[in-house]
Amino acid sequence: MGYNVKRGKQNAHIQRNQFRTFEDLEVYQVAREFRKKMYGVARRLPDFEKFALASQIRRAAVSLTDNMAEGHGRYHFADQVRFFLGSRGSLQELVDDLNIRADEKYLPGDKISELKDEAWRVFGLINGYLRYLRDRKANNVSTVRENAADQETLELLDEEFGDAAPF
Repeated sequence: MGYNVKRGKQNAHIQRNQFRTFEDLEVYQVAREFRKKMYGVARRLPDFEKFALASQIRRAAVSLTDNMAEGHGRYHFADQVRFFLGSRGSLQELVDDLNIRADEKYLPGDKISELKDEAWRVFGLINGYLRYLRDRKANNVSTVRENAADQETLELLDEEFGDAAPF
């Protein structure tokens, strides 16, 4: 039995209440908006920073959303988690880039605070999505097969997102 591409596309609007692609994830949508703002920040750097700090900001901003897209497209639980952890690392890097802008007085403090608040919102959404993946795996809702790597990843997530987790 094959999949009818045309019929699948025609019925796609019916199932929009469930996410179907990475673009439907709230965490991706919010991260994408943050990425756009960080690109704007990179464009407004002094000329002598265009090839260093600006380039670094753009790479980290792209990595933030690229890892989400790639992780969502992965079949195995451990791969999904690994890529979203990569997104979280890129986000932390962007927060440090904002600290550099503050230290060098490249941007007013209120603008940096606003951007950091957005970054921490993305951070919370990433952590929430990681918890969702952990819970889905723990409840055997996932269709992936159990293997040792998946179990190790699940144990690491349980440690990180125990009752004391900030989000």
